[in-house]
Amino acid sequence: MAKRDKKQPREPEQTAAEFYRLNTRAVEDLVTADESNAPEVSPAELRKYQGRRKLHVADWLKAVLIKWWLSGVVCYFFVWGLGLYVPNQLDLLVITGAALGFVKDLVENNIFRFYATVAGGNDRWMMCPRKGFVSLPINVVYAMLLVFCVSRTYDTLNTVWLGLRGPDAAVLGVGPILFGLFATLWDLLFLAVKHGIQRIVHDARRKVDASKGEHHD
Repeated sequence: MAKRDKKQPREPEQTAAEFYRLNTRAVEDLVTADESNAPEVSPAELRKYQGRRKLHVADWLKAVLIKWWLSGVVCYFFVWGLGLYVPNQLDLLVITGAALGFVKDLVENNIFRFYATVAGGNDRWMMCPRKGFVSLPINVVYAMLLVFCVSRTYDTLNTVWLGLRGPDAAVLGVGPILFGLFATLWDLLFLAVKHGIQRIVHDARRKVDASKGEHHD
């Protein structure tokens, strides 16, 4: 019986050459590709390779959230935390105001400075944007004013509520959420007054400078 011829093995050089063979036309198309000869791709296909858009939060909303959260934290630790140990209401307000002033000067203002895109870009959200030893006592006094206004807000709302519902109605208690909200609203109100006064002074100085320039001419 005749032996079957065995298949001749492929030469290694030939196998490697076929495996690494380049498609010169594909390479040429890739090198010469531009907008004129590129194939059209649907918008749906392009969206698959586009990165997700980052959520953009307005600067005013960032400022409100930061002020609200930090004020709520101060209420949680000092109004709730020290309420049982400091029975005198005035003493508790002074302590809370001082704590809020330290938080504003050392934490809140530095957060605004940290994420500002340009130097001084978030100064409009600070009552005292200056850095140094002067800013701390100013912020403490200012925060005490805020806490006093918040306390009067609670008293006014509860007085109105009791007048409408009767003396047996449940009053509005002090909590971090509402305390932070009231403190933020008063803070924004005082900042608006500050900026309004600054604009008036700036306009007055500009008019004075313009009148001086006309007199010199």
